Amino acid sequence: MKLYLPIFLALMVSTLSLCAQEKKQLYISNDDHTDYMWTGNESQYRAAFIKMLDYYVDQSDKTSTLASPYQGRFNCDGTFWLWEYEKNKTQSEFLKVIDKIKSGHISVPYNALVSCYGGNNTEGILRGMYYAGYLERKYSLDLDQAVAMENQTLPLGLGSLWAGSGVKYSWKGVCDCASKLKDLKTRANQIYWYKGMDDSAVMMKWYSISPGGNKELGGYAEARNPSLAVEQLTALCQHPNHPYQIAGAFGYGWDDLETTTDSFITTAQEKTNDERQVIVSNQSDFFKAFETKYGAVIPNESLAYGNEWDIYSASMAELSSKVKRSVEKLRAAEAMSSLIVQKDQSFAGNLRVMREKAWMALGLYYEHDWTADGPVTRVERAAWQRKIEAQLTTYVDSLFQLSSEKLGSYIKQHPKRTRFYAFNPLSWKRTDVCDVVYSGPDNVRVVDMNSNKEVSSQVIVKDGKQMIRILATDIPSFGYKVYEIHSGTPSKVRMAMRNNGNILENDFFKVTVTSQGVITSLIDKVNGNRECVSEINGRFMNDLGSGSDNTGKLVLENAGPVSMTLMLSGEIPLKHNSRITLFNSIPRIDIHNEITENFKDVQQWAFSYNLTNPDVWHEEIGAVINAKPHTDGGHYAKQNGRFDWLTINHFADMSSNGYGLTLSNADCSFMKLGNSTITNLDNNTSQLSILAGGQVDGQGLGIQQQGGDSFFTQRFSIGTHRKFDAVSSMRFSLEHQNPLVGGIVTGTESVYPENTFSFLTLNNPDVLVWSLKPAEDGNEKGHIVRLWNMANNNTDVTVSFNQQIGAAYQTTHVETDLRNANVVNGDLKEEVGHHQLMTYRILLSKDK
Repeated sequence: MKLYLPIFLALMVSTLSLCAQEKKQLYISNDDHTDYMWTGNESQYRAAFIKMLDYYVDQSDKTSTLASPYQGRFNCDGTFWLWEYEKNKTQSEFLKVIDKIKSGHISVPYNALVSCYGGNNTEGILRGMYYAGYLERKYSLDLDQAVAMENQTLPLGLGSLWAGSGVKYSWKGVCDCASKLKDLKTRANQIYWYKGMDDSAVMMKWYSISPGGNKELGGYAEARNPSLAVEQLTALCQHPNHPYQIAGAFGYGWDDLETTTDSFITTAQEKTNDERQVIVSNQSDFFKAFETKYGAVIPNESLAYGNEWDIYSASMAELSSKVKRSVEKLRAAEAMSSLIVQKDQSFAGNLRVMREKAWMALGLYYEHDWTADGPVTRVERAAWQRKIEAQLTTYVDSLFQLSSEKLGSYIKQHPKRTRFYAFNPLSWKRTDVCDVVYSGPDNVRVVDMNSNKEVSSQVIVKDGKQMIRILATDIPSFGYKVYEIHSGTPSKVRMAMRNNGNILENDFFKVTVTSQGVITSLIDKVNGNRECVSEINGRFMNDLGSGSDNTGKLVLENAGPVSMTLMLSGEIPLKHNSRITLFNSIPRIDIHNEITENFKDVQQWAFSYNLTNPDVWHEEIGAVINAKPHTDGGHYAKQNGRFDWLTINHFADMSSNGYGLTLSNADCSFMKLGNSTITNLDNNTSQLSILAGGQVDGQGLGIQQQGGDSFFTQRFSIGTHRKFDAVSSMRFSLEHQNPLVGGIVTGTESVYPENTFSFLTLNNPDVLVWSLKPAEDGNEKGHIVRLWNMANNNTDVTVSFNQQIGAAYQTTHVETDLRNANVVNGDLKEEVGHHQLMTYRILLSKDK
């Protein structure tokens, strides 16, 4: 007996341990992954959405008597499913789908469809989720998911935008196809807190992709074979990289147009045993269970993974630029409309349907199948992209024109003289040029109605129109000054700008250009006559590829006391025009490039700097990040990412040894850092290359030959500084990309003052008003103010309107109320977290 006692005791301990071992919870979720305008066209997917939702609503009813883990559940991968269902079914049928969402049998994320986010921008991403905000408010839904599927990469800042909109959970499964990435089978974190620069976070499930491919764990159809998925999840729970007893496999539809199946229900029943409970999941239930048990112990991750399929939107570069320009133009259009709705709550009511389509367009334009290599032809895909862009642009242009004309009618005109206003759509007082269409004589004077003093002015030709350009000083935030045109010779002003052939000079800079538009020398006169340009890889600044070639044409297009513009026209490597503009009192070099022929190869504008060992900061998606690997103090991953073309939104800044340059980028979406490759960031070469367009991964991926386009506008501006500061670079770029709005005054009475007016002011220079607009739920619901704290620390901010605030609420970024905000003496007083965007709904009461 003594011989067998140790063995007996060991067996007893093992048995007791097994009995005490936790039962695994394995969640399998059914979806039909939407490859919109890839697998099927609009009408085919519309029919598929409706058919599948009807099927799974019916399945839920039929399985309602089963135990909860075995009831039918289904996940839509975008609110566009509900958009189409709402518009094509009866109200009672739609309400039944809503009831299934409330009961947890149907789930839907905030995103419209699965998107590639790297080519988009902060406001574009948020507006693309507005339909979700409408649904959750109207039907009291509790949405909590968003996804960025199939594409192999992921931005850093997207998590913050999601979290601020109400998202709590996400999962990512990749294609591991049409990809240059080779290391997707080894991910450090399988489930983690996807944390932004502001420390907000979304729980992310992103498994290493299985050797079996994208129809197994880590792919975008993890549960394509539900039975296999259960066995893989069981094994995953025993793997050192996943020390958890809860796991989930999501996704069934793969590339199919539509799928209807009951296999998840039968698999859950058949595969449940004493060691594991298999659950038919709506995905949210998995995350809630996982967060409850393991949320406090999983790792955090704040990394940028670069771009892959995102870059393919540059295969229709001008169309993507139009989307980007329209989002920026919204800033002025909505700011002006905010002034107007305070006087007329019915304003722009006729644009409501157009506006809703515009927001959905922002949710659709960057749909992930920019690869354009599926059953739907490239011609069809390109035509659809143009349709979606037009839905946005038409609305923005309509709102801008309506708002600018209406604002002019609210300011009293002079009976004999022309008056115009200069409106500032930004949240700080600024001095800048203002252009207004003008058809009178050149010999005129312009008078500031506030000071009654003459301002510098000149008549120019811009975009084929004659305009009068003035230097408008100290234009108040979200406000205007009024100017009056008088006949007579303008007063002489010191000509601070000089032109000597291919050299432009003012008090700030001396710029030498080639006749192809390349800047070969930029002397910063304010900072010790420092040379800013270097030749790198045979290229200088604003260099499309002609280098020092001087065979183009040079014309002095405009010159006067406000600004001076050289027009350069070249043909190397493509036909293009470049306008280089210096200003009398503004330390900014504006560049307006036009490519005037179609192209198919990858083209880029190089900016080569005379700096050593530079640091590069750039606006990604909802974040300003450092373009270095995280192991070197930056924000980029070392593996599982693609690093040749990074996102550039408003700006990229390159600095070294207490000196640097900010490059404002108005129209393009991607940049290359030095000689970076797919797998490595080049942190040593002082050159930025801005992607002008092309199929970066060859003729098989993206739209060929730019969809036939032959005219491309790509604008930049250069500024210098002693020390990089994110808010200063952002302000510089916003001023370049948001010109003062010049509008003719036409009013018969003074609804607003005749000289100057400010609607909103802000007391903290580190905080920007990112958006000022009427509330989505109606003008009577007040104003939406979105703030962005660009600083590294939490900070207090006071927002003051020209009227007392009666009530204020913090909302999500999709405008769902969260809490009462702090109002003191009629002003909004709040703390905004570091790097954080916060959104408020403001109701004004009475004049101050």
